Amino acid sequence: MRKVSFAEFGGPDVLRLVDAEEPHAGPGQVRIAVRAAGVNPVDWRIREGQVLGAHPVELPSGVGLDAAGVVDEVGEGVEGVEPGDRVFGEGTDTYAEFAVLSAWARMPGNLTFEEAAGYPSVVETALRVLHEVGVRPGETLLVSGASGGVGSAVLQIARDRGITVIGTAGAANQDYLRDLGALATTYGQGWTERVRRLGHVDAALDLAGSGVIRELTELTGDPARVLSIADLDAPRFGVRFSGTAGDIRAALTEAVDLISRGRLHIPVDKSYRLDEAASAHIDSRAGHTRGRRVLVVAAER
Repeated sequence: MRKVSFAEFGGPDVLRLVDAEEPHAGPGQVRIAVRAAGVNPVDWRIREGQVLGAHPVELPSGVGLDAAGVVDEVGEGVEGVEPGDRVFGEGTDTYAEFAVLSAWARMPGNLTFEEAAGYPSVVETALRVLHEVGVRPGETLLVSGASGGVGSAVLQIARDRGITVIGTAGAANQDYLRDLGALATTYGQGWTERVRRLGHVDAALDLAGSGVIRELTELTGDPARVLSIADLDAPRFGVRFSGTAGDIRAALTEAVDLISRGRLHIPVDKSYRLDEAASAHIDSRAGHTRGRRVLVVAAER
């Protein structure tokens, strides 16, 4: 099978499309024929060699956590799923023609594989950070970097829970944020004053790592009500950095419920072929995403 791999840490140029042995489902796992794989910032952070304790790496290493596809192998002890089922979930080395998933759910019928691949880690992260920052119904949450995958999920889940959201993003994504139910404003000089004009901020999330921790703390008045998933220096300011995944199975269950009720939709901003993984990483690192980026591994069937 074909698989994206890297033998050394570095820039996107270290990624190679190689021939590899097919993986097989172990106990409690399923293997899928991958139709599409999600592209997440954690993918290029791992490739660069950033220290992420939740994702230890042994070189050479594959790439990717999220995928959607068709089950073709079921491991020992697995019930409720069988070959031929369309699922999405999280596993290892998902930038490949076959991948093993450790957590999965049946795809909602209205999703394509391309769309479904963009949900697992994004929804888990959104649910986790909303819980960890402690924002409650009736409060106002500020989201810095709100137009990407996690931001798109946070805005919609927060709205479903009765939380007001102020989102910051580039000028081109202001209408997108408003369509998701957020009060929107742009980055750049004077952005904190623009936020203050939109309302009092109870809690804040840094999803982009753009060096705004100090300002977010000033806006909330309490570093304990600020959380980052993108700035490894956040603890220097007394702000929590959240980088360890929580209950992905529970997150997938909630994602299916939200999608089925029409309360969550994350658009695919751009799709890439498997041999374009390096370009996908370059674009993901540059930011300014509206929704998700995914690799299309095989045509929809």
